[in-house]
Amino acid sequence: MFNVWSSMNRRTVVLWFVAASILSGRAIFADTTLQVQELRCEYRHDPLGIDTDKPRLSWILESPQRNQRQAAYQILVAVSKQRLSDNEADLWDSGKVVSDQSIHVVYAGTALKSRQRCFWKVRVWDGDGGVSAWSRTAMWTMGLLDRADWGADWIAPPHSTFQAEDSETRPSPLLRKSFSLDGQVRRAMVHVTGLGLYELYLNGQRVGDHILAPEFTLYNKRIQYQTFDVTDLISPGTNVLGAILGTGWYADRFHAAAPPAQRVFAAQPGLILRLDVELDDGRTKCIVSNDSWRSTTESPLRVTSLYGGETYDARLERPGWNTANYDDGDWEQVNVVDFPGTRLVWQRNEPIRVMKELHPITLTEPEPGSHVCDMGQNLAGWCRLKVTGPAGTIVTLRHAERINDDGTLYTKNLNGALQRDRYIKRGDGEEIFEPRFTYHGFRYVEVTGMPRRLDRDTLLVRAFRSAAPEVGTFECSDPSINQLMSNILWSQRSNLHGIPSDCPQRDERAGWMGDMQAFAQTAIFNMDLAAFFSKWIPDMRDSQADDGRYPNYSPHPGEPNRRGAGVPGWGDAGTIVPWRMYQNYGDKRLLEEHFESARRWVDFIHRVNPNLIWEKRRDNDYNDWLNGDTLKLKDWPKTGGAVPNEIFATAFFAHSTRLVSKMATVIGREEEAVRYRDLFEDIKSEFNRRFVKPDGRIEGDTQAGYALALSFDLIAEELRSRVAGHMVASLARHHGHLSTGFQTTHRLMLELTRNGYHDEATRLLHLQGCPSWNFMIQMGATTIWECWDSYVEGREGEQPVSSLNHYAFGAVGEWMWRHIIGINPDEDHPAYKHFVIHPRPGGGLTWARGSYHSIRGPIVSHWRIENDQFHLNVTIPANTTATVILPARGLETVTAGDRPIAAIEGVKFQRIDNDGAVFAVGSGQYQFTSKLP
Repeated sequence: MFNVWSSMNRRTVVLWFVAASILSGRAIFADTTLQVQELRCEYRHDPLGIDTDKPRLSWILESPQRNQRQAAYQILVAVSKQRLSDNEADLWDSGKVVSDQSIHVVYAGTALKSRQRCFWKVRVWDGDGGVSAWSRTAMWTMGLLDRADWGADWIAPPHSTFQAEDSETRPSPLLRKSFSLDGQVRRAMVHVTGLGLYELYLNGQRVGDHILAPEFTLYNKRIQYQTFDVTDLISPGTNVLGAILGTGWYADRFHAAAPPAQRVFAAQPGLILRLDVELDDGRTKCIVSNDSWRSTTESPLRVTSLYGGETYDARLERPGWNTANYDDGDWEQVNVVDFPGTRLVWQRNEPIRVMKELHPITLTEPEPGSHVCDMGQNLAGWCRLKVTGPAGTIVTLRHAERINDDGTLYTKNLNGALQRDRYIKRGDGEEIFEPRFTYHGFRYVEVTGMPRRLDRDTLLVRAFRSAAPEVGTFECSDPSINQLMSNILWSQRSNLHGIPSDCPQRDERAGWMGDMQAFAQTAIFNMDLAAFFSKWIPDMRDSQADDGRYPNYSPHPGEPNRRGAGVPGWGDAGTIVPWRMYQNYGDKRLLEEHFESARRWVDFIHRVNPNLIWEKRRDNDYNDWLNGDTLKLKDWPKTGGAVPNEIFATAFFAHSTRLVSKMATVIGREEEAVRYRDLFEDIKSEFNRRFVKPDGRIEGDTQAGYALALSFDLIAEELRSRVAGHMVASLARHHGHLSTGFQTTHRLMLELTRNGYHDEATRLLHLQGCPSWNFMIQMGATTIWECWDSYVEGREGEQPVSSLNHYAFGAVGEWMWRHIIGINPDEDHPAYKHFVIHPRPGGGLTWARGSYHSIRGPIVSHWRIENDQFHLNVTIPANTTATVILPARGLETVTAGDRPIAAIEGVKFQRIDNDGAVFAVGSGQYQFTSKLP
């Protein structure tokens, strides 16, 4: 197929496209093969309720023709789908804009208003002047741009039950409001959020499928609201809005074992809501939260806790409480309450949704009446259980990551988190229990209180997370490497619930900055996290102290200038993650919004350390967390793993300074770019003077120290090879194993390959025994562990098993994507406008295939080895280019589709170097073959 395409002339390709358009029912009248697909507004497909008055529009381009690019575009935006169909762009007609920009095009039309609907479409021109068909119609709706536009009050039950210290007496309030409509409904939209968690109902039907909404923010500064189209749930006559409130991150304790004083924010739950209804005759009606609502705390949901679980007493249910026929005469009037200083903002990140359902793979009964279900996978979520038994039967579900030798649950590593749900049965028939306002990290579930044995259909596990699309596929010829990538992905799935948590099971689950700082690129290869990080990066700013320190985790409740903050490597997430956003998604606006915050972080470090060595104000000094010095293994070195604190801190100080300079360049603040670039060079000079010997040895002589210095470009070019040699030599002192922790393990792997030691990096990936990734797999892990030695057989009595679901050591996924699959972003051409495909065979692998659906379209790299031939199939999205590097003995051994490279459209030879044959490649699909050196 690829040879056919490469030999077709342009006219033939266009005729093919027109014929395909007719068969598919698409609009024709196009004289280019370019098609506009995947229209997005602020990273989201057809988002509801956005609150930016200048939204950014993006699309991807597809074409079966090679070397295709966009030369111009035109966007039409209208207030109705019909007007847009008639090309009446009453909001904005961009006209023909000569530009290859296909992401983040800023809306520049008529000023947008609250609750407005906007429909849009795009067409493009190619480099030969051919124009595409119009895209499909996409849309977005405006949210509520000002607080006054809500016209609604925060409401709460008159008596807060969440203040009770007795965890058995904190029932969730129920709220309701009746209203009438005297006409047919054309459209109905609701904007809603809560302090604590909420579920909303309209006429007895659940509104939306969001879980644990609203998600964790600093509620005293910013609360996300949600917008739903409820047209199908509303009707003429009497209607009822109903809501249930739960504690959530707002009203629960931050750590489950913490005293009530450490409750995250407050014990008073609240709700705010605006429902806008448009009738067929053009009349409108608005229903808002105010003192006309009714409430009760006599709820069957007796306890809700993110850490502790839920208790639900079905005997206390109020059938029909959220429908029109219910008598709420014994309910009370709500209170109108105030939450000053809080901004209501739209939920720009994907909501938490159920993403996968699993049945048990085995069921055992280690003790009479105790049924233990093995789900075969460590995950985050909850259970849906079919409950039998007489009224009053108490069924308890407990959740854990592993079991003891006798088959009972192992729960010591949960600390103060109970992870326990209880259901009290109301009658004699089968009933269904599923929690609402909690989640658990587990592989095993213990069910007690059931009067009969369980079977596989009795219990269903629902795994949920922030619903960021999974955009990466990875597979290779080594099953253990495939399992490692699966473990990495499941740890990521388990720790995205509005924030990137460290773990999903124990009494912590915080947005630890250092963990995601290390894992960010791996996470982005696995999922589209543009919208997710667009939410979390403002969380960082909200949590920043007045002096510029970033917190250790974000959001971070409590007084910002007193809490733990300013830790090297953790606070630096405030520069590193935004830069990852720019590299992968080209988000210049985010850098503009975040620059002052990032600058303040660097200025804080510099202000308290004018000698340019970070010696003061390092807070907890986590260093290279859980490095080799923390391992308790026989014959393992007790020292030599932890890099000296000043080296670790100063390296990150230098790196953040450099990133601030780069940010300044991107956003056009050249004076500051020069100032921070010079500061970086000064820090680098002082780093070398203090810590680097003439032979390239770095003080401490640790794997971590060498990896950081090389990764952050702190070493002069003439010394790099010596420093890399010392890094490799340091492996031998640890029996050929890694002695690195959270912050340097993936960086060491990347620097081994970058500095000519790819075979050594491959050896480490395949290594057996502890510490190694394969050791986790050999011990039955289905996720990444917190520690290299989180679980060692026979050592349970020495210390509690730590978390078995932590993604930080999974940051090696970045190395796997870059060097096994071979997909590499190009920092000079962000958002994959140009990128590098450079797979590096080794370690006995005979094939690998992967794809990454970038913001500009899918990138594919499939390779295999047959005898001494290396075969590589690649896909380059339209409107992008790539550098493709193949292992080769020489140019004469490289072909594309059995033809010489010189005869292939879209491919240009550049050079032969130590990495192989280097080619500049235009968009399209290609098959390369080379002879291995």
